[in-house]
Amino acid sequence: MSNTIRLHRVIKAPAERIYKAFLNSDALAKWLPPHGFTANIERLDARVGGTYKMSFTNFSTGSSHAFGGEYLELVPNKKLRYTDKFDAPDLSGTMITTVELNSVSCGTDLNVVQEGIPSVIPSEACYLGWQETLSQLAQLVEPDIPDDM
Repeated sequence: MSNTIRLHRVIKAPAERIYKAFLNSDALAKWLPPHGFTANIERLDARVGGTYKMSFTNFSTGSSHAFGGEYLELVPNKKLRYTDKFDAPDLSGTMITTVELNSVSCGTDLNVVQEGIPSVIPSEACYLGWQETLSQLAQLVEPDIPDDM
């Protein structure tokens, strides 16, 4: 059995900035790991058919889990679809994450669907992690800082 989760958030930033944050390794390392984790982005080839590899490390314990995947669909500033697969054998299976971005009057309407989450991961833990992650994404992309700062 596997889980599917759906998330929605309006972010006060243009879709271009959010899209860029999903495909930039420095940005991902800053916003993607949930609270209490750090990220190491080993590889990121942001093109359809390109792959990525990263790991999250629990800051308190030092334990890590690695995962990676392939970019299935990239529509600039509109949509990302990619796979995720954990290296750990007890977290087998391939997840598919779809991110849709729609410009709205106050920023961008963001919808995330993550399918195929291993059943050993409680869906409420996924929701909690994504809520923290999306909050950090907003903190990264919402400020409009001029170049001369």
